[in-house]
Amino acid sequence: MIKNSFISAISQEENRGSVEFQVLGFTNKIRGLTLHLKLHKKDFLSQRGLRIILGKRQRLLNYLSKKNRVRYKKLIDQLDIRESKTR
Repeated sequence: MIKNSFISAISQEENRGSVEFQVLGFTNKIRGLTLHLKLHKKDFLSQRGLRIILGKRQRLLNYLSKKNRVRYKKLIDQLDIRESKTR
């Protein structure tokens, strides 16, 4: 899933407000909520929270793809998440 070297590289940075660090945090939350929802299929409040977090992560990824495409591609590959569809 997430490579430990990537997590340690981001966590060693002083800039914890960076886009990469925020996307990493959202990705960890998303994976945790996904596992939770596999067990509790009728937990609608958690489903809503998951959709909110997915939207926040998507907006950050869109921002990063517009500003720096190389960093975006590197982050997508390292976190093993799908690239967003273009409209």
